[in-house]
Amino acid sequence: MARQLDEQIAGRFPVGQRLRVLDVGMGQGTQALRLARAGHQVTGVEKDPTMLMAAREALAGEPEGIRERVRLVQSDGRDTGVHFLPGSFDVVLCHGVLMYVEEPDALLAGLARMLAPGGLVSLLVRNADALAMRPGLSGDWARAADSFDTVSYTNRLGLDVRADRLAALTATLAGIGAPLQAWYGVRVFTDTAADEAEIPADVESLLACEERAGRTDPYRAVAALLHLCGVRG
Repeated sequence: MARQLDEQIAGRFPVGQRLRVLDVGMGQGTQALRLARAGHQVTGVEKDPTMLMAAREALAGEPEGIRERVRLVQSDGRDTGVHFLPGSFDVVLCHGVLMYVEEPDALLAGLARMLAPGGLVSLLVRNADALAMRPGLSGDWARAADSFDTVSYTNRLGLDVRADRLAALTATLAGIGAPLQAWYGVRVFTDTAADEAEIPADVESLLACEERAGRTDPYRAVAALLHLCGVRG
């Protein structure tokens, strides 16, 4: 997904431009720190205090120049209007968040307001059109059958969460003034790998296959996750 995001940034902003990035639901700060290392000014928003502490600890280990480019805010992302002015950011990330939000339209509309004209919004969501893939490939036919006509599922943490359909999110992005410009599949081949699986020796070959599948039909349509990129008009 990082390669996909970099591709979209490179295609929409001048080389070397220092972007203002908002990462909503930043977790332990993986993407925020990566973009700060690339020279961008990053604001990370995270609700969970444990994740926020992990992000602070990771940031503390960075050189001073990178630490100065990162601001961390404790929030669930639905009150961005309280913390930031409209149009304050060139890039807004919302990765792995919507599955925990029962009604995401208001959150997405708020994120779109944070974007400057021409700004990029990057969403990573569970693919509701492919919920039957994981149980089907695992031979869990009862769960696979139940997955075809729902957007609800139980994740690996045992939490009951929700997925999004590409068509529905495409309509939502158009409605909030940040129409879809590109979309990718994420974890096309590797979604059934165990959490504790070791990184294979040929990881670059694995990534190359995943990257190609993530931009190629019909593979991307059955990916576990969808990466959608919209641009503010």
